[in-house]
Amino acid sequence: MSTPTFDRRLARGIQRITSSALGPYQSAVIRIGFSATYLLFLLRELPHRHEMYGPDAPWRWDMAQQLISGNQAFTTLMWSDSTVWFEIVYAVALLSAALLMVGWHTRAMSVLFMVGVLSLQNRSIFMGDGGDNVIHLMAIYLVLTRCGQVWSLDARRAGRADRAGAAGRVGRTPGLSADADTDTDTDTDIAALRRSAPRDVAGPILWVVLGLALIAATVTDGLGGTTWLPALFWLLWAGQGAWWVVNRRAPDSEARTLLDVIANLAHNATLVVIAAEVCMIYATAGWYKIQGSRWQDGTALYYPLKLDYFTPWPGLSDILAASGVMVMLLTYGTVIVQVAFPFTLFNRRVKNVLLVAMICEHAGIALLLGLPFFSMAMIAADSVFLPTVFLVWLGGRVTLGRELLFSRRGKAPGQRRAVDDEEAPQHSGDGGHTLVG
Repeated sequence: MSTPTFDRRLARGIQRITSSALGPYQSAVIRIGFSATYLLFLLRELPHRHEMYGPDAPWRWDMAQQLISGNQAFTTLMWSDSTVWFEIVYAVALLSAALLMVGWHTRAMSVLFMVGVLSLQNRSIFMGDGGDNVIHLMAIYLVLTRCGQVWSLDARRAGRADRAGAAGRVGRTPGLSADADTDTDTDTDIAALRRSAPRDVAGPILWVVLGLALIAATVTDGLGGTTWLPALFWLLWAGQGAWWVVNRRAPDSEARTLLDVIANLAHNATLVVIAAEVCMIYATAGWYKIQGSRWQDGTALYYPLKLDYFTPWPGLSDILAASGVMVMLLTYGTVIVQVAFPFTLFNRRVKNVLLVAMICEHAGIALLLGLPFFSMAMIAADSVFLPTVFLVWLGGRVTLGRELLFSRRGKAPGQRRAVDDEEAPQHSGDGGHTLVG
């Protein structure tokens, strides 16, 4: 009796991980969080970009070239020591971060975002901190996720295309209208929907341009000394071309379903890796803290509050450091939360409580220690564990706020209902396989 039950559960589990990309809202928050973090970082360092990664950096171009020849890291800044080339790479990193944040052709932008992150960070590896390491890893992981299912321009475009296709099928179905006037109105509505569904012209252009750049980089041996990175670039480029052709020629074929299953498996596996990465970060940090004498006696938090470099608000830091009980509670609380968090994943309520505690902890680090980008990166990584119900509620509040804003400008709130449908996860009619550009 137990064998059929186990087989049914196994079949349902396989169906779930192959028929849909799990965690659409979580992956969208990760995409928005990390791209916004790096975009704000690049904008803040815009006046100092030459000293950090460019021709005026203390870690000179020839020194970086010597180091990279040994560790085989990838960076496009080693292709040329020209200032113009550096400005181009920095501008591409800025633009790709902004476009990835809004979800415009997320697959291509995630690749360019990864190239920008790796190029700048590997150029001057001694300029980064723990937050930069997290961004470094997540930039690679984002390439394999379907992070544009919701809250993106891609989701809006897919929603318009689906509605236009559905309207076309309804319009071709006989017997649905009662008279000629209704038929005329239906045809007019269908034509309007089809006109509103944008043709994807930018996608093929991006594919061709990136393909030419990939060919040039491969011929000139500019993809670093590893084999996995060129293989990943070529696999993504070829897979995206196959995806476009199949969607164009045979959207309801088995080949389309197979590509969907592969993309879903890659997405779901990557989310598991991201979750495991976050657990490892907290577990490692917590267990290392336990071994420190200052963490053991509860005074570790006192010392960074007295360092001028980490006190953007000296008065606030002095008030906190003056309370020995508060310092002790925050010190021990930090260790307890970090060590315990990986073990609370099996209990949803406890996990959510510790998740809120960790987010508040990083917000405190950003405020008290002046590390905003580290905190933003860690909060974005923590969002993989946020409850879907909360994220849906949060999205609804944001939509309501936009409705109120547009209503004040003369738009009726009801006009936003179509956009709500566009930003919901899009599914095709072949059993739940998601359709994401």
